[in-house]
Amino acid sequence: MKKQYEFYKSKLDEQKASLNFRSLTVLEMSSKYIFQGGKKLLNLSSNDYLGISTREDIRREFLKEYNLPISIPSARLLCANTNSYTKLENFLCEKFSKEAALLFNSGYHANVGIYSTLAKKGDVVFCDKLNHASIIDGIRLGGADLIPFKHVNYEDLESKLKRYRNKYKNAIISSEALFSMDGDFCNIKKLVELKQKYDAILVVDEAHSFGVYGNGKGFCAQEGVTDKVDLIMATFGKAVGSYGAFCVGDKILIEYLINFARSFIFSTVFPQISAEFAYFVLKNYIFSSDKLQNKLINLKDYAHKNLSEFEILGSSYIVPVVLGENKKALEASKILYDNGFYCLAIRYPTVAKNSARLRISLNSAIDFEDLDPLFDVLCRTK
Repeated sequence: MKKQYEFYKSKLDEQKASLNFRSLTVLEMSSKYIFQGGKKLLNLSSNDYLGISTREDIRREFLKEYNLPISIPSARLLCANTNSYTKLENFLCEKFSKEAALLFNSGYHANVGIYSTLAKKGDVVFCDKLNHASIIDGIRLGGADLIPFKHVNYEDLESKLKRYRNKYKNAIISSEALFSMDGDFCNIKKLVELKQKYDAILVVDEAHSFGVYGNGKGFCAQEGVTDKVDLIMATFGKAVGSYGAFCVGDKILIEYLINFARSFIFSTVFPQISAEFAYFVLKNYIFSSDKLQNKLINLKDYAHKNLSEFEILGSSYIVPVVLGENKKALEASKILYDNGFYCLAIRYPTVAKNSARLRISLNSAIDFEDLDPLFDVLCRTK
């Protein structure tokens, strides 16, 4: 081994000793199943909440109409600003009743671009402690001060707004709508109240709620406050079953991002076919019908009812079964695997130390009878 690699090896050895080591495994997906080494497993680890990405009927229907190039190998500000992208942005503006929209290559690109651009040195971001890593990375990259507040604790947030807000030029309040690891929701109405009271910009990440709640428009829409949220970010790579991300908001914020967001300016745009597929799915399956969403909500209710003896943190279709130690979570995941379920153990740094868990991620392709054996196995592992 090269001497220059000794530090990296020591850190990997630490990962292995703490049972935090990760590696890539070859998988194949079909409908609600994952196939690994010839073994068929019910997929409980996907973010494909409406089961759209593996729907062959939807794919065939879309491909009958699609006759454009697969991709445009350029940044949009050069020569890739085709109708596929502008059509999707205009459609999102219409649905959200917002002035403007902007597409990004992924949710990570979007959050890094938004926060590193809008929050600079001399600014501050009041950030829910469990916000996604992409939000934290964007804040750090931009140079603003980061003031975390206790998870969904708005008394703590207001105490920090009172203490620090006036020390900064610009302030952003940042929260996810549906938190991806705890499966719980922010109090969006309280966040709106505080952003108005303390003269802040409110940015909400709807990555895990877009497509399901609020007639597909997300949690802010369900709670009736979309018009009061300055910037909403969401992705196409989860409930929509495609790829890419977007934000919607006031025109001045979007124009500012177009001009200064480095993750937008300096990236080759995501494939044109993904933008067209997102538009197709949103128009024909998400904004026009609630069939898939209703099934998912019913599955969620069924799962929560049957797992009531476990510590379930939230109330959504992300159902985290908290087990504590890494070893216990890994053992439970292996037992589920042996019984036909693909449900990964979630460990630090994705979640806090000593809060390792099984993250049961439900989707509309799953049937109620698929879950009964899962409940039986989980109860035996407790």
